Amino acid sequence: MGTRRHHEGARGATASSRWLFATLCFAVFLPAALQTLVVPMVNDIGRSLRTSEDVTSWVITANLLAAAVSTPLLGRLGDLRGRRPVLLGVLVTVLGGSLIAATAPSLPLLLVGRVLQGASYSIFPIAIALIREEIPAQRVTRAVAAVSGMLSVGAGVALVATSLLTHHGGDYRQSFWLAAGLTVMVLVLAWFTVPARHVQTTGRVDWLGATVLAVALVLLLTPLSQGNRWGWNSVEVIGCLTAAAVVFAVFVLLERATPHALVATRMLTQRPIVIAHVAGLILGMSNYIAFLAVPAFVETPRALAGYGFSATALSTSVVYLLPGALSGLVAVPLGGALIARRGPRATLVLSMLLAAVAFTALAFFRDASWQVILATPGAFTAVVLGYAAIFALLSEHVSPGKTGIANSVNSVARTVGGALASAALVTLLTRNHIPGLPGALPRSRQYTIIFLIGGGITLLSALLVTFGWPPHRHYLGRRSTWAPSGSGTTHLILGRCNEKKDLIPATDDSRQRARTGIGGSITGHHPRDHHSCIRNCPRRGGKNLRAARPNVTTAASVENTALENGMRDQELERGHG
Repeated sequence: MGTRRHHEGARGATASSRWLFATLCFAVFLPAALQTLVVPMVNDIGRSLRTSEDVTSWVITANLLAAAVSTPLLGRLGDLRGRRPVLLGVLVTVLGGSLIAATAPSLPLLLVGRVLQGASYSIFPIAIALIREEIPAQRVTRAVAAVSGMLSVGAGVALVATSLLTHHGGDYRQSFWLAAGLTVMVLVLAWFTVPARHVQTTGRVDWLGATVLAVALVLLLTPLSQGNRWGWNSVEVIGCLTAAAVVFAVFVLLERATPHALVATRMLTQRPIVIAHVAGLILGMSNYIAFLAVPAFVETPRALAGYGFSATALSTSVVYLLPGALSGLVAVPLGGALIARRGPRATLVLSMLLAAVAFTALAFFRDASWQVILATPGAFTAVVLGYAAIFALLSEHVSPGKTGIANSVNSVARTVGGALASAALVTLLTRNHIPGLPGALPRSRQYTIIFLIGGGITLLSALLVTFGWPPHRHYLGRRSTWAPSGSGTTHLILGRCNEKKDLIPATDDSRQRARTGIGGSITGHHPRDHHSCIRNCPRRGGKNLRAARPNVTTAASVENTALENGMRDQELERGHG
């Protein structure tokens, strides 16, 4: 009887996790769609509201600034106050912003709606944290890959939907009504599927740090978004960028002196985390290059410029962008399998190399439409694989209580990367025009430069991840989150070793010594199939390595204490000594 109840409870938990997974995929689809929703209809908004192009561009800039400012704060609130209330609050805010944007009679009110929609960017880091906490360990890798894939799929589908709704003079407000409907659906699903958990993470919100970071991001992103209109050598651009550098320096000093910092200093100094954020920035640039440069190229009238395919906005979305976006769905299972078998670092290198090949192909082979159609999905697939690998890497190097803020920082890095790519594209495409034409059209070599930039930065990122990574190490109390699905093992590492040796299952004797070494029992494992493991350390003559903190009672507290106090490496070195 007890066995039957156990199996029924396990089946219920599995069903709940599956519903939660579906909800999170749909939820991450939403911010990706909102990000690109307005790109094809900026001109329509300007004509409808009778505003200039310079003013209307703030529809994109305002959303970008709001996202960059709110994402770290909301990610940290999710760590401290619980994922469910923060996620529901974000969705209500986004719904309000969509309704305001859909009914706004003027541009200022529309900007208010777009600012509120910017809160949606925090959904992704919250979703990753929920996957890590609620999805069974053997499914985490594939779940992260699937949710990451929604970033590409949502952006591509939104472009197609907007093109269909605004085709033949359709009202741009229909797109915002569509966004409101999607938000209601996600809100209902989240209400019934996202569980309410007791928050174990302690601390408080660093409001001062959040404010300083917000000021720094606004000073950085505003000139990047408006630099082409203001002039890159103007006083406004130089002044804002200089002030941003100063404020960022103040932020780092402030966080070092704050007990409960918004962004722990180890997230800014530990090499694997820094490399993950740099890779996120480059992937953000790659994503924008693909979404902006490819449509601009294919829509160029071939009769005037001698290149391009004279595509309409609708055919651009359906023929050239939609296949690339849908390739993200194909990359979802592939990314999960690659991370499980080869690890997130190797998957990240592969994604960067794939992007480099795709952009190089676009740089030299784009005379026929089929060449562009074949190369573009490679860039989108690389972005999906890269996102999945980055968040698996971050999960390895931060504690569960810091997952939200770590992924939020990476989201900000991707946002900054998108702003950099957008600024570079606009600068290159608005200069060096073909002379003697009735309209301003860039030369074909401008696109060659753009795609070579995309290939170059992704190749450099692959080299950085390959050769810039620190020596192989495993950390105290850390469990592998990307073990092969179905392997039935989650490894509990009790020490660090720079030798690349396999983990060996613990015997009863070694398990007892491990308990003695950390001063208590090993906890936090899945009751069905997780086995504690210890490392056979060659640097200690084949003896089992034991941790050095006698006052820590569980593996979970070992992990949190070491990560929070920044003393992990010192303690582990003492263990080797």
